[in-house]
Formats: sequence, structure tokens, C-alpha cells
Amino acid sequence: MRASDGAVLCLVYAGFQLAVALPIYLLLLPRESRRPAIESVTTGSSVLGKHGPAALSSGIFLLLATTITLASVISTVMSVHLLTILQAKGLALTAAVSLGALVGPSQVTARTIEMVIARFHRAIWTKIAATSLVTAGLAALWVGEPIITLALVLYGAGIGLESIARGTLPLAVFGPERYPVVMGRIAMPSLIAQAVAPTIGALLLKTGGPDGALVVFFTVAASNALLVVGLLFILRSRPTETVEVA
Repeated sequence: MRASDGAVLCLVYAGFQLAVALPIYLLLLPRESRRPAIESVTTGSSVLGKHGPAALSSGIFLLLATTITLASVISTVMSVHLLTILQAKGLALTAAVSLGALVGPSQVTARTIEMVIARFHRAIWTKIAATSLVTAGLAALWVGEPIITLALVLYGAGIGLESIARGTLPLAVFGPERYPVVMGRIAMPSLIAQAVAPTIGALLLKTGGPDGALVVFFTVAASNALLVVGLLFILRSRPTETVEVA
């Protein structure tokens, strides 16, 4: 398939969404009646318990939202451009598809291991493992042959753990009462970043080539890992915010 054909298909798909899906959302989906706003629970309330000090306006929330957003950017860029990067590394399309398929099983394996050992550690360590594995995988992918297979396994394991950490870490830090609001506020920058990430990745691949783009991706992932380590130290200094949630 030529690039022009792919662009036409994307435009057709976008037009279908606007012509069919959008009217369905606007006209057919039932609308909920407006409900009275629920007053937020104060920090001193016994309902919040040990999670009270973690205010949404705190630096912890900002740091947590930043790490989750950066991880979303990396995973979105790589999911879209992985085959292009592998082919630029000298792999044929068949080999690139075959090796790229390692990412999925690596995710599942990492999540399975996490299910077994999650009770023995706090959620922050899942996040640390995720960012470390993604960073190591991108570094190995930049090196290229003969460790591309290892790179994809490490990267896939990290992405698999990241999908768990992005849900469990905010819950452990802020508690179940604040969790819906926290996740809602984290979702907005994360989704916006995911929307623009593929375009930015394409520009990086076009201007800097695969090696230059991978250096940028690795730098973002390494910066994210440093932010997570900083988050760990902050949580260790405020033990009331590191309550383990079953």
C-alpha cells in the first residue's frame, strides 16, 4: 500500500466518524439529569484517613501526572512507529513484524509476574520497574543488532507494567475517595499528549532518522525514570501517603 492510499483511508475513516459516529453520540445517547455537586471531603475527615495529606494541588499530584503523561507519550509513539524504526535498523518487513510481535507477549508475561508478587511490594516499585524497563529497552533498541530482540522484550515488559502502575499508584497515594477525581484530572493531559505524540514522532523520524528519534525517546524515558525516583523519595519522606491499598 502506498503512502497516499493510507492517507486516503485515514481521511475516509475520519469522515465516517464525523458523519456517522458523531450524530449518534449527539442525538441517540441518553443524557443524565444534572446532579447536585458532592461536597469535597476535608483533609481532616476520618473518611480520608491516612490519605488526607495528599491534596490534589500538591507537588505529588503534578509529579505523578507528569510521569504518567510521559509514559503515555513513549508508548503511543512506539506503538505507531515501531515497524518503521525496525525497518530503518535494517530488518525486512517480515522480520520487523515478527520481532514486533514480541512486545505483546512480553506485556502479558510482566503483568502475570506482577499479579503474583504485587502483594509483597508497594505500587511505586511497579512504576519504577516499568520506567526502568522501558528506558533500558529503548537504549538497547538504539544500539540495534544483535540485541533488538532483548530490546523489544524489555520494552514490552515495561509497557505492560506501566499499564498497571498508572492505575494502582494514584490509588495508593491518594486513596479510594479521591481516586476518581485524580484519574480524571490525570487523563486530560495524558490523552492530549497521546493524540499529538504520533505526529511529533513522525517529524523526529523524518528530520533525525531512527537513531536521532530513539535518542529523543530514550531521553524522555530516562527523564521520566528520574521523576519517578524523585517521587519515591518524596513519598518515603511522607509515609502517610504511601499506604498500601489491597
